[in-house]
This record gives sequence, structure tokens and C-alpha cells, in this order.
Amino acid sequence: MRFISIFTHEPIARPPTEAEMASMGKLIEEGMKAGWLIATEGVHFSATGVRVHKSAGGKVTVTDGPFAETKEVIGGYALLKAATKDEAVELTRRFLNEVRCRLKPLSKMGSRTGTSRQL
Repeated sequence: MRFISIFTHEPIARPPTEAEMASMGKLIEEGMKAGWLIATEGVHFSATGVRVHKSAGGKVTVTDGPFAETKEVIGGYALLKAATKDEAVELTRRFLNEVRCRLKPLSKMGSRTGTSRQL
């Protein structure tokens, strides 16, 4: 099964330190070699993003960041391969470092059940 782990944290105004990047790089390399990490990426600060909204009437509005009301930002994500949700939780724990993660199973496009299926 495939899972997405979305890393969130309080807004910060600094990029990761060299030590944080080295530690994450080591974990990423290990996960890729072992086959449980499919992909992972960090996300830029919210100041560089935009919010796109389509109203019920069909009007699309685009708002540039930063977003002052934001209490939590997405810091990145990881796509994981795991046999069970419990295994995915254990793999996600390895990424935790002053962040929170939302872990959800992924569904194959076209799936009506909403459950993950092996691709």
C-alpha cells in the first residue's frame, strides 16, 4: 500500500540548517535504498505561494502569500510504501523532528472505495 505523510509545523522564517539537511539526507538515502520511501520533497515558505479559490458561482480568485492567519504550514511530504498502516506509522516516526505529520492511505485513481490498493 502507499501512504502520504504530510509534515506540518508552526510558521518559521528560516530554512533548514546544514545539520538538519544532512540528517534528512541520510534518512532519505536509507529509505530510498530500502524501498519504503517512494518520494519526498520540502515545501517553500508560504510567502512564495498563492491561494487559489473557486466560489460556488464559478469565480476564481488568487491571493498571494504570506497568509497571516496561518498557524500551521506544510513543510513537506513523503510518499511511503508499507504493508500496513501500523508500518507506515513506524516509518513516519523516523521523520519527526519538531514537526507533526498527517498520514493517509492513497487510493488508485478511479477507486470508489477510498481505500489504498497496491499499484
